Formats: sequence, structure tokens, C-alpha cells
Amino acid sequence: MLAKRIIPCLDVKNGMTVKGVNFVNIREVGDAVELGAEYARQGADELVFLDITASHEGRKTFVDLVKRIALNLNIPFTVGGGISDISDIEALLSAGADKVSINSAAIRNPNLIDQMAKNFGSQFVVVAIDAREENNTWTAYVNGGRIPTEKELFTWAKEAEARGAGEILFTSMNHDGTKNGFACNALAKLSESLSIPVIASGGAGNMEHFEEVFTKGKADAGLAASIFHYKEITVPQLKNYLNEKGINVRF
Repeated sequence: MLAKRIIPCLDVKNGMTVKGVNFVNIREVGDAVELGAEYARQGADELVFLDITASHEGRKTFVDLVKRIALNLNIPFTVGGGISDISDIEALLSAGADKVSINSAAIRNPNLIDQMAKNFGSQFVVVAIDAREENNTWTAYVNGGRIPTEKELFTWAKEAEARGAGEILFTSMNHDGTKNGFACNALAKLSESLSIPVIASGGAGNMEHFEEVFTKGKADAGLAASIFHYKEITVPQLKNYLNEKGINVRF
């Protein structure tokens, strides 16, 4: 069985790492370069960088900041935010990104997934889906969770996979920042319906939540931000705990 991955996430706004609850009430938590380097030292399996206001503000990702973070990393590095075409992706890969995450751009132009997979390979393509559950339906949102779309989570994830996505990064907007646990039922359904890895995001509050997301939620990776940024738990503590629970993790 493949090892489960632990992935700290840097949500960046105006060059600083920030965190909110349910995609609002954003506040600064630290320097992105320093945090990225620290998580690499701690043994994180990967790092995700999301420029959370780039799409909404209609601008490109901070490529220079991506470069500075990448220089301090020895782990896979995924970057997303403000991407609209192949040239943006080329710039990020040149800056040191190992994978590129697309969200709003993929929904607005699904052919971009096909183009990315064809030009760079599926292993480079992460399709992120921010979705909110209302009336038993998971609706995908764009522009950093600001605008609902006609895309339904499970249908859209299947389409993304068919177009060449290598991974799905699913963030539950209902759970984001609440620290009440991941959306395990939706994650399990997603994992069972896809043949590509699913990264769980939104709701991590303690180590038990990660155990639950890997067992009940059937996720391939668990992503979190605030619990790592505020040092509520460290990556080594979490991996030791999961190992004791019989969950395969890399040391």
C-alpha cells in the first residue's frame, strides 16, 4: 500500500501566509519562505502554495515568491492561484514548482486540463475543487470560494480525471478552518469513484482527524494549514501517531 502523505499548505495573500475560517476572516500567520523551509525540515511529504486572491484580483501568482520558497525545499512543491494559460504554468515550473494546481481556470476552461496533461504529463496536473454542501449537493466554487458554479463535485472530479488530471485536491468549504474534522463521507465517495489520488483539505484540528481521513475518508493525502502554522501539532508528531495506528507513512 502506498504511504499516506502529509501536506502543509501555504495560503498566501499579498506575499504573506494567511489563514481563515470557511474562506473568510483571513489573518496573517507568517513568512511563506520560512514556513516552507521549516516544513521541509520537519519531514513533510509535500508542500502546497496557493495564492488565494490571485484569481479574484485578476492577476498572476507571485512567481518571485515561488522561486524563493522552492530554493529552500527538497520535497515536491505544488503551486496554484491566478493561472489562466500554458505560459503561466511554464513560468511556475521554471520557478521551481513540481506540480501546478488549477481551480477556477479549469472550471472556466476545462480544455486547459487536457493541454496541461498533453504538454507536461498528468503527474504535473492537480485539479483543486473548492466545494460547499447545501441541501445534500456539493457545488464547486471559483475565485477563492466566492462564486458558485453549475459544477457538481463528483461529476466535475470525474471529468477532470478523464481530461488528464493526476490528482484531485478537494477542499470542503463547510469544514475549512473549523478544526472539526474533514468531510470524510464526501472524500470516501470521491476516492471510490476515481482512480487518481485524492488530497483531503478543510477541517483538520487534531491527529485523530488525520487517522479518520485516511481510514473512513479513504484519502491518499491529508492537507492542513493552521494546525501546523500555529504549532498545535508538528509533522513528526503526526507521523509517529499515524504509524502507531497502523497507517503507512514515510519517515
